[in-house]
Amino acid sequence: MSLLSATLTRVKPSPTIAVTTRAAELRAAGRDVIGLGAGEPDFDTPAHIRAAGIRAIEDGKTRYTAVDGIPELKAAICAKFSRDNGLDYTPSQVSVSSGGKQVLYNALMATLNPGDEVIIPAPYWVSYPDMVLLAGGTPVTIEATLETEFKITPDQLAAAITPRTKWVLFNSPSNPTGAGYSRDELKALTDVLMRHPHVWVMTDDMYEHLAYDDFTFCTPAQVEPALYDRTLTVNGVSKAYCMTGWRIGYAAGPEVLIAAMRKVQSQSTSNPCSISQWAAVEALNGPHDFIAANNRAFVRRRDLVVRMLNAARGIDCPTPQGAFYVYPSIAHCIGKTSAGGALIATDEDFATALLEETGVAVVFGAAFGLSPNFRVSYASDDATLEEACRRIQRFCDGLR
Repeated sequence: MSLLSATLTRVKPSPTIAVTTRAAELRAAGRDVIGLGAGEPDFDTPAHIRAAGIRAIEDGKTRYTAVDGIPELKAAICAKFSRDNGLDYTPSQVSVSSGGKQVLYNALMATLNPGDEVIIPAPYWVSYPDMVLLAGGTPVTIEATLETEFKITPDQLAAAITPRTKWVLFNSPSNPTGAGYSRDELKALTDVLMRHPHVWVMTDDMYEHLAYDDFTFCTPAQVEPALYDRTLTVNGVSKAYCMTGWRIGYAAGPEVLIAAMRKVQSQSTSNPCSISQWAAVEALNGPHDFIAANNRAFVRRRDLVVRMLNAARGIDCPTPQGAFYVYPSIAHCIGKTSAGGALIATDEDFATALLEETGVAVVFGAAFGLSPNFRVSYASDDATLEEACRRIQRFCDGLR
């Protein structure tokens, strides 16, 4: 009898974590490594949010809470959805978990049966398909290529829907591409979903406030109110509020679904960290002026990285509308050999050789379901990004 569950054979470890781990190993061995794989802002949590966490500790708010969130945080979340998205929810329609990943996982565990299909546009966040598999479902991917600006079309969505489709898992702005759907583009997709009332919508809005230039964020239930009763709108404080380590994600949706997710959480982690919950109350209710300041830095960094990567031989890097990633194509690098003698047959080969030969850590595109590409996180200081891009340019110049 095997010790390990057969379920584990359906999933693989997170490639983004693997890249970060390998970079740390090389750095510990004395190598000069620049890590561009982490999906978190490099800014500190704002002072007023940190202070709220400290107050929670000093006030003794360190005990168990309700399984899926304190009333004060649920009220703040309801106010946020009303203020930012024009969506009205009650606290009984809200679930709070230890990060957005747990929210998604709880929802999938609570709803999927063997054979149920979940449509996932690719490129996708690396965890989406594996969470579906862990929950017993079947991921169905739709490729959104550089030619369509990494966005799926209504015809693609319509063709992917079957009688077994349970969810469409949607993410805008996107990790890994930074692509964002306009209101008109999103309305065209929701029109398709309106013709299929058995399909639910799970929308990951974690990068909502990281939107640049003239791009305006919108979410499916906001664009098509008739989808309200079959949409789970997922968000969190990790990215825009620079609180990745605080581990607070949340969602709002129909009460029957939220109750089912609560049941899953009650028998797994129980409540999120009490201190983090109080900090999240302050994040949602307090001043938000720092977001605009951070976004100005992100735009400057984005433009630097896009400009320098497009100057590298064989790389085509589009300009994203949001988040803090770029997803350049390396189609013209495939089949070549690096200066260190590595054959570049895949984007994983490219990323591996880049790390070993130049000390720049990126995540290869196959991890996100679309090749040949790689993801760069530009959540780093300008000087570091400039040096990393220079190394990438030299690496590409050496390809033969």
